[in-house]
Amino acid sequence: MSELIIRGGLVVDGTGAPATHSDVRVSDGVVAEVAPAGTLDAAGARMIDATDLLVTPGWVDIHTHYDGQVTWDPEVSPSSWHGITTVVMGNCGVGFAPRRPGGEQFLIELMEGVEDIPGSALAEGIDWQWETFPEYLDAVDRMPRVLDVAAMMPHAALRAYVMGERAHEQPSADEIVTMAQLTEEALRAGAVGFSTSRTILHRSKHGLVPGSNAVPDELLAIGEVIGRVGPRVIELVGDEAVGPTEQAWMRALASIGATVTYALAQSGSDPYAYRSALEAAAKSQSEGLQIVPQVANRPTGMLFGFQSSLHPFITHPTYKDIAHLPLAERVARLNNPTVRAALLAEEPSTANRIGLALMTRYNQFFPLGNPVDYEPHPSTSAAAVAAATGRSANEVMLDWMLADGGTALIFAPLASYVNGDHDAIREMITHSSTVLGLSDGGAHCGLICDASMPSYLLSHWVRDRHRGERIALEDAVARQTSRTAAVFGLHDRGALTVGKRADINLIDLDNLQIAPPEMVFDLPAGGRRLIQKVAGYQATFVAGVQTFSEGLPTGDRPGRLVRA
Repeated sequence: MSELIIRGGLVVDGTGAPATHSDVRVSDGVVAEVAPAGTLDAAGARMIDATDLLVTPGWVDIHTHYDGQVTWDPEVSPSSWHGITTVVMGNCGVGFAPRRPGGEQFLIELMEGVEDIPGSALAEGIDWQWETFPEYLDAVDRMPRVLDVAAMMPHAALRAYVMGERAHEQPSADEIVTMAQLTEEALRAGAVGFSTSRTILHRSKHGLVPGSNAVPDELLAIGEVIGRVGPRVIELVGDEAVGPTEQAWMRALASIGATVTYALAQSGSDPYAYRSALEAAAKSQSEGLQIVPQVANRPTGMLFGFQSSLHPFITHPTYKDIAHLPLAERVARLNNPTVRAALLAEEPSTANRIGLALMTRYNQFFPLGNPVDYEPHPSTSAAAVAAATGRSANEVMLDWMLADGGTALIFAPLASYVNGDHDAIREMITHSSTVLGLSDGGAHCGLICDASMPSYLLSHWVRDRHRGERIALEDAVARQTSRTAAVFGLHDRGALTVGKRADINLIDLDNLQIAPPEMVFDLPAGGRRLIQKVAGYQATFVAGVQTFSEGLPTGDRPGRLVRA
């Protein structure tokens, strides 16, 4: 029997109970005992002194896109660096199983278009050892890794498998039956749910993601499978999720027995629609229907830079002429007064209205800074600085982006920053009906890096926030552990109570510091991705085995596939 005692730390057990200075005994991968500090006998056990440290459950991140990366990267970074010990992947309807032999490129192009993961990296990195979803789970299960992973059946991949080149069309009755059968097969093999996308923002070179316009009958047929198999999750992201039509069929799915979780954020077009969604979710839950809005603890953060997938100058003719050059050469050209003047005299050259809007929201562009600031004051926006200094907003943006040798990143919140602060976010993340998510770990490699959200929950919401109310430590920890785990039925983890898995973080809260994101080129085929490092995690354990020590991997890989 292997035993570990973590002594004298401030135990925040994930249940929401008051923190206490306690000892925690771990035996054979589970929590065996929690007792007042200094009272457990350490004879025969490995003892770790946690004085002045937080002792928390490992974070459970329910919205990631590691479906490809998990097949080649045992470290599952950057999420594992941030104390995350369980991830759920297969979100937003995209993934790599089931797959038709010969249809791999289509799935890669979907993931590349929707989640901005380099297709070349996916093509080189994935060893296609499966066809069916159960075979995919088996392949994932065979690879040791530093954390646990759970997977959902993705709607787009399912449609492509069943319907082939007709994946974007409406299915026949027989095809709906086949999709339901394959979903049942996946769920019985251990899939923790089913996901779909219903937003115009999710596109690939083939158009909207297959299933975006699926009629309720198709989704209800899959919901009926959940009614037969047992409680599972249906996850979706959609533009009309707070509207009455979408809410009606979500209630129908929940009445069958599914837990329905959907992405919720504050929208600039209707800044207080989220309150109606919160009220509707609370009403549904009071009636026994599990409809759970999934919310982020900071604005979805696009990061504009000269190495990013999007920035304000990316369609300007002058920039397009030099976009192929190495970064240092681009920076040198852009510092040339003649090139600079030509660039600033131009307008974006695109017919894409969404892209144009994203590139010109100057009141929503902010220097990210170091330490990073995800709640910047409106007076620091590009528009405000331009007005104050008599320059154009594009001049301000160009100067910001040329800093640090052209590696500087500009924070461009995509949602939930309408009022220029985090008050709406606080309202959503502390609501009784919601669950934390939307970190998109492993995705949006060239534009977004939000895998650090669990760390930000402590550093910003518990410790540092100065522009509004903070959140109690115990509540914050519970929301990223037991509550996220419970939505997916992962009741064996998420709390430091007797009998639960010993997924544990030891955290130096005073010195917890999120580093600025940086672009690296370490994916297969030299693919790029944004990463974000962190200091302050003294140790992370998965099933009682230490996977990280002072931020560095130990080499042990106890992580496994979690089957529902």
